[in-house]
Amino acid sequence: MMASGLSLIFGQLNFINLSHGSFYVLGGYVAYSILSYSKSFLLSIIIAPLIVGLFGVILEYVFLRRLYGHKRHLDQVLFSMGIALITADIVTMNWGTYVINIRTPSILSTAILILDTEFPLYRIVIILVGLCTAISLWTLIYKTHLGTILRAGVFDIKMVSESGINVQPIFTSIFGLGAALAALAGAIGAPLHSLYPGLQFEILILTLAVVIIGGIGTLKGAFMGSLLIGTVDTFGKALFPEISLFLIFALMVIILIMKPSGLFGNTYHYES
Repeated sequence: MMASGLSLIFGQLNFINLSHGSFYVLGGYVAYSILSYSKSFLLSIIIAPLIVGLFGVILEYVFLRRLYGHKRHLDQVLFSMGIALITADIVTMNWGTYVINIRTPSILSTAILILDTEFPLYRIVIILVGLCTAISLWTLIYKTHLGTILRAGVFDIKMVSESGINVQPIFTSIFGLGAALAALAGAIGAPLHSLYPGLQFEILILTLAVVIIGGIGTLKGAFMGSLLIGTVDTFGKALFPEISLFLIFALMVIILIMKPSGLFGNTYHYES
């Protein structure tokens, strides 16, 4: 879900967003605060993405849209990294520096038997949510009129604007959607790994590896890259814990040597 949000922003807006991990962490912490007051996990994972998505919309409207363009990636990197650092300070000021643990909802804390092996029900639910997200995004981008306008606007915004279509609100909505997806990932992922300062940079590194391996700007690549990285990371931690992180980047190097644009990436920034 993190990779799909980041790939959506880069692939459809041509914007390198290194603050994407901040949306993930904000989603987790906001969901934690809502959960503390409402005692409803479902309510927390619904409201948190909406709040963070709105924050992303405001951020894009006020600052980031001025940085769109093919020749200004360095400006995008520096500005988004600045946002990530500011967000880290905001998280520390509001929620402190200690580790926050969120319990798995009691209704999903059981396990089910699959091929004589018990699998946590909560993790299976997360997989299903990820699959539904992937299908929904693919349908939105490639099977709807809105997606057609968006891809045309990325290719030639001047041509689309001259035809009487205002593309900018669509771009803003897509950025907000990407931020909301990252926040949802943070909210549902918090019971698995806890929340702590610096998590946004750790998750960003893995997300970037997924996007680069799969191919920048392609939802199919985000999906397959996530499967590869998840598999290598899991087996690496189980079999070779000392070099588990190295294995991820070794895989990335091997794939980039064989195909510099990633598994499903194109020379351009969106799928044809």
